Amino acid sequence: MHEHGVTFAASDDDAFNLNSAVAGAVKDAQIRGNPLVIRSLLGYSAAQRALQGQGKAYKDATKYLLANMLQSICKKLEIELFYGQMGYGTVSAVNVNDITITTAEWAPGIWAGSENMPIEIRNAAGNVIRGETTISAVNLDTRILSVAATPAGTVGTDVIWHKGAYGNEFAGVHKILSNTGTLFNISASAFSLWKASEFAAGGALSMEKVEKAVTRGVAKGLEGDVSVFVNINGWTNLLTEQAAKRSFDQSYNQSEVTNGGKAIKFFGVNGGTISIEPCIYVKEGYGYVLFMEDFMRIGSTDVSFKSPGGDGEYFRHVENSAAYELRAFTDQALFCAAPGKNVIITGIVNS
Repeated sequence: MHEHGVTFAASDDDAFNLNSAVAGAVKDAQIRGNPLVIRSLLGYSAAQRALQGQGKAYKDATKYLLANMLQSICKKLEIELFYGQMGYGTVSAVNVNDITITTAEWAPGIWAGSENMPIEIRNAAGNVIRGETTISAVNLDTRILSVAATPAGTVGTDVIWHKGAYGNEFAGVHKILSNTGTLFNISASAFSLWKASEFAAGGALSMEKVEKAVTRGVAKGLEGDVSVFVNINGWTNLLTEQAAKRSFDQSYNQSEVTNGGKAIKFFGVNGGTISIEPCIYVKEGYGYVLFMEDFMRIGSTDVSFKSPGGDGEYFRHVENSAAYELRAFTDQALFCAAPGKNVIITGIVNS
């Protein structure tokens, strides 16, 4: 009997014909890093005053500047690792200069501290730009961004981008796992294992739904420990569910009860642990089952304050300005070697 290029014989003594060899499909993935730069200025006067305060004062002044820059570029990088090429959020409604973000597309970590951040608004397809503006205030409870002036024509379903980010970001986790076309020079429509699996939650996240999502990846070869990243509200729902199911053993102390955790871990059908972790950068409507061994960061350099090919100096004089400039730079991209084993959870509605 012949099936899919495999030959079977009734017994060791039977003579049989071999099926023709079937060539394996090998495609070259193509990817390169995307640059990300952040710059800060330190005026001559501020630098001189710090120097007059002796060495420690100067170190303190530059230390806080470096720390702030490092925190800012790492936050931008974290957002891009999840949502590169997808935008920061989708417009739900517009009221003069107040823009409400849809619940499903809301992640508090993206917007916290974003006052004065320049943004641009585009249509859902990204090919029409409504205009640019600046965020003046953020209400994390109502998901409302107050802006200096709402670009004309802004409507629901439009997407908000960090100014200049469109077309200049690497593909993040969401883009990789939702891809149905060609990504990294390989077609997901031609190779089913290059297309990630999807699980529609259709409501609040539960442990049962997480396990069902993991089985989608197992069907495509997932085997081993996985991390499941969820929004902090989805995490709260899961933790509440676990607390309700908790049973106490002889170690129970009626005067003190410890509950909660940094991660929920259990063994699953994947033949390893399933670690569910909350993340302030994950949008409310989504969750991601990731086999971390499949993911890698590729590029020429991680975050650095040294200029490429420079002589080790961090500060440079700013032309036509009495100030020094300091830049943080990275050139990298996210790559997934086997998207099919990973799962995107959609349609989460947190209670």
